[in-house]
Amino acid sequence: MKTTAIVLAAGQGKRMGSDVAKQYLLLCGKPVLYYTLKNFEDSQVDEVILVTAADQIEYCQKEIVDAFGFTKVKQIVAGGKERYHSVANGLRAIAKRENCAKANSACSENYVKTDYVLIHDGARPFATPEIIARGIEAVQIHKACVIGMPVKDTIKISDIDGFAEQTPNRNLVWQIQTPQIFAFDLIHNAYEELLLKEEELKQQGIAVTDDAMVAELFSDKKVKLVEGSYENMKLTTPEDLKIAECFL
Repeated sequence: MKTTAIVLAAGQGKRMGSDVAKQYLLLCGKPVLYYTLKNFEDSQVDEVILVTAADQIEYCQKEIVDAFGFTKVKQIVAGGKERYHSVANGLRAIAKRENCAKANSACSENYVKTDYVLIHDGARPFATPEIIARGIEAVQIHKACVIGMPVKDTIKISDIDGFAEQTPNRNLVWQIQTPQIFAFDLIHNAYEELLLKEEELKQQGIAVTDDAMVAELFSDKKVKLVEGSYENMKLTTPEDLKIAECFL
């Protein structure tokens, strides 16, 4: 069994209020992305594909991957306009290698096909090897899994005017995290379908916000929720950096 992680680090992080993209901000002396990649380096994942802005590929290779000795990062690819474009680019990088191996016996001799792919936010530095292991264990059974946690607060659904319209049962509501883990063929095919129907979804007002949603829209697999940790936060605002420092 081979597992490949796609780590997304192409975003700008405008809500952080910094000229530096949040994945490169220093956290206790090291870039946020260092901690994210270190978790995968120390996990049972076989390899990592890092997705970053096209003009940051050389920087990531030299100043992060090489500087910290991340041997599992096998490829760095350019991201896209939206998060789902970046995920698709990562998936296509895997598929391209698979196609090369099929077409070229010299490639295929030592090539092992990716069975499961983990999709993770580069600005989420606390997905521990233990969390990653739980996700990999679950995906072998369910084929589509997401890491998350039950919410602590009561959730309200508002109407378009900002008035509370509905209160869902808190026991059934989860806050979704990453990594989100899938059988490779399942999520690759779902993303290819998404890209074909991208404009149609936009016209319907449907915004794709995570990978599980892609699987829900374009596959027949139900997505299993797997417990992560309340510490497995995504760094989005300056306050998050202070919290992350406390965790470290």
